[in-house]
Amino acid sequence: MDYFRISTSDESCLINWVGEEGQAVQISIHSPSEYICTNRERILPDWRNSTPMWVVVVLMRSHYDLLESNVLIEAEKQVLRERFMRFGLDVAFNLRDMGYMADIIDPRTGYPLLSRPGQVPHNDTAVIEALLNYSIIKNKCRVLVHPQWGTCVYPGILLSEAPPIVTEWILKDIAKYRGWQEVKKKQAVNS
Repeated sequence: MDYFRISTSDESCLINWVGEEGQAVQISIHSPSEYICTNRERILPDWRNSTPMWVVVVLMRSHYDLLESNVLIEAEKQVLRERFMRFGLDVAFNLRDMGYMADIIDPRTGYPLLSRPGQVPHNDTAVIEALLNYSIIKNKCRVLVHPQWGTCVYPGILLSEAPPIVTEWILKDIAKYRGWQEVKKKQAVNS
């Protein structure tokens, strides 16, 4: 199945937000990585294989470098996980209400929250590495390296069969509902 790529690793294609407590949030919509295409039935066994699937990458800036593990960092990860899950579930339920399959992947387990789990967990960091070309540090767990935030980044993944334009509309609606404010980047003019 051919997929149209909505967003690339080009930073200008990302939707940038300032979330709760002034923390930055970046969201982008992509066609699935090779990993998802290859393992779709093993990750989401109930999803129809003939329908296009889109991957929404949600990156939240952490107050702390997530390379190490201590009580403070684990508490920060839990707060960011909960924020992602609240946001992602709102988006997924809105898309489902419109008749589209949609789910979020629990960042802790790699399994979907609304669909029957498959044999294989989703690997968020590997997918983000493939889609955004961000580096990974293999530590106790795999840690993303964001081009501006370094290792102060917490990832989340939402999967949907909705067309990207519909998904973007819902994402923006839910983000505004949550009090997030969109940050408009200045566009460079080529002469």
